[in-house]
Formats: sequence, structure tokens, C-alpha cells
Amino acid sequence: MSADPESHFKDLWVISFVGRDRPGLIHDILQLPAERNVNIVDMDQRVLQGLFVMSVVADFSRAEISPKELEMEMHRRSNSLGVQCMFLPLERYRGIRRSMKNLYVVTILARDRVGIIRDVASVASARDINIERAAVTARGDLISIEFVMDFGDANPDECREWIRSECERLGLDVVVQSLDKARKEKRLIVFDMDMTIVDFEIINRLASFAGVDEEVRRITDRAMNGEIDFEESLRRRVRLLKGMPVSALKEIADQLSLTPGSEELIHHLKQMGYKIALISGGFTYFTDVLKERLGFDYTFANELEIQDGRLTGEIKGEIIDAKAKGEIVKRLAEMEGISPDNIVAVGDGANDCIMIQNAGLGVAFNAKDVLKKVSDGSISRENLLGLLNLLGLADRKSLL
Repeated sequence: MSADPESHFKDLWVISFVGRDRPGLIHDILQLPAERNVNIVDMDQRVLQGLFVMSVVADFSRAEISPKELEMEMHRRSNSLGVQCMFLPLERYRGIRRSMKNLYVVTILARDRVGIIRDVASVASARDINIERAAVTARGDLISIEFVMDFGDANPDECREWIRSECERLGLDVVVQSLDKARKEKRLIVFDMDMTIVDFEIINRLASFAGVDEEVRRITDRAMNGEIDFEESLRRRVRLLKGMPVSALKEIADQLSLTPGSEELIHHLKQMGYKIALISGGFTYFTDVLKERLGFDYTFANELEIQDGRLTGEIKGEIIDAKAKGEIVKRLAEMEGISPDNIVAVGDGANDCIMIQNAGLGVAFNAKDVLKKVSDGSISRENLLGLLNLLGLADRKSLL
């Protein structure tokens, strides 16, 4: 081989094959190149809707046949092989090499419509972000598209924010992860409870029973937006519930309305062997009910103090606030013998920020902006089942 690395590209050819898929097709296609000492140095092969698509980079530097001769022979065999082929010299067609590659996985979740891929490609192009690969996954009418994008030498945080804001403007949910983190196996999924698994704020429902719903809702909204300290806001709200009978808690627990898709999501995750945890700034009375109903492996929440069958207005023990939620993620990793990078955290409010940041993948669900800014991406309320797509738990079809 020449000492000049550029001269080596003269011996490299890209050969593409398209045809009807069948067992043994790759062997039959590559039999002749192997016999003539043509070395395959790179390869990408997919099956799209039953259509076989394969591209290889073939090195002819030590071959016993020229690219032109091999092309003619492959064309003669095309009918028996059931494929069409095309030969291109890599030297002429190879793309411009960037000085540095900075690869990120960008996953788009949306209800299927025409033009999604074009729209995302336009967003990437506007910042000179190169799309290297893409694959689509369909689950019902929910579509997800996983792009591998090269941010090059641009600022990664600026690229992430650009993609997030532009995709939101287009009505698309988006999650952006570094390639290294995205490829880390996920083994434990952590959820917030209220407005994530349960379709309402339980403390607001309790407040309605006590006739203090307006006062409690105002405090809750301020806490969720990060305007006041969570621990203080929780203690204020619970004091307003003083004297409430335990029967009211039971009535609410018996009527817990789950977020659409959450029960199916957890069922599939359990079937696939994931451990599931519930970390809530709410109350153990309700996390215990959900543990029994949905099969959570771990639950963490605040314990309401009860005397003589009524709430005292106080909380027993340490408060589970944002900091505690973040620490529980680390503790769960130790308990399971895994890294925090193997954990996915899903939440909706400011109280989930540290939990989201401490996990390998942090997803803001139907969330406030304060949480979106620290998460890897966001999922809207109707796309909760899209978490299965993020974890690769659905059939995938290559686009590039």
C-alpha cells in the first residue's frame, strides 16, 4: 500500500445491492468477491419492508479482479441472485471529513405525518449538523425516528437547545443524548408519581375533600414552577389537611386515575425485565397502592402522620424533596449493582430536576420549562408510550 493515505482511496469502491430479501443472500452476493481476494472493509445491511439493501466498501488493492470486471460479472449474475447492483469509486464520492466528530443520538417522537424527516433535516442543516444515520420505529400511530447526528466542532449545548426548541416549535417530542450515553444499557426506570403515573396532583384532590383546594393549588403550582422551596410548600399544604379522616385517603386511592399509557408502559417494561421504581414527593399511602396495583419494585414517598384515624397535619421523618430524589437514584444504582448511567428517570416538575440529572437518561414528561432545560428531552402527555421506542423496545427500520 502506498505511504500516501489518500492514494489508498483509489482502491476503495462502494458497491450497493438492492433486491428481494431471502436467506443466504449475503453469502451468495459476497462469494465471488471473496474468491477474487476483494476485501470488504465496511458494510451496512438492512431489510426495509422485505426489501434487501446492502452497501459495502470493497478494497481492490490486492484483488485478482478489477472493479470493472467484478461489476460486469455481478451484473451477469443479477438475475440468479435476485439483486441489482451499483459500483461507485469512493475517492470520487466520499464526503468532506470533519476535523472532529461529536456524535449525538436525536430521537423524535410524534404522531405520524408527512414531512417529519424533512423538517428535522432542515433543523439540523440550519446549524451545519450532519445526519449520519437514521432509523424509524412505529408503534400504532406513534412514530419515532432515531437520528445519529454529528455536531462537529459546534457547541453541543447550543446544538441541543437549538434542536429542542425547533422541534418543539414543529410539535415534535425530542430527546438528545450523547452517543456514549445512548448506547449504555438501561436496566432501571424511575418515575415520579403525580402528573406522571397518576393523572392528577393527589394533594389537590385531598385539598378538595378538606375544602382548601384553592389555597393548596396555588402553593402546588408555585412549587412545581420552582418559585418556592418544596419542603416548606409541602409542609404548608399538609397543615391545611389537618383533621382529614383516613377514609378520605382510601376513597381517593380507590379512584386513582392513571395517565393514559402508563399501565401498558409499565406492563411492557416489567415483561422485558426492567426494574421499576416510583420516587414521589407525595405520600406513601398512595405509592403503596400503586406498588400493589402496578408491580413497582421500589417506592419512595413522604409518610403522613395519622392519629386516631385522622391526619395531624404533619409529616413523619425526612422530607423527600428534589435533593432526596436525586440521592435515591444513586442509592438505587448501588442497590442494583449498576451505574446511574443505566437508569432512566421520568418526571414533570421542578422537584424532579436533580433526579433527572443524576440518571443516565432524564426525560421531562409533559413538563414545565424549568425541567425541560435540565433534561435530555421531553415527551408530551399523549406520547408516554414513546419511552418504549427510546429504549429500543419496538421494531426498527433503517432509513439511511
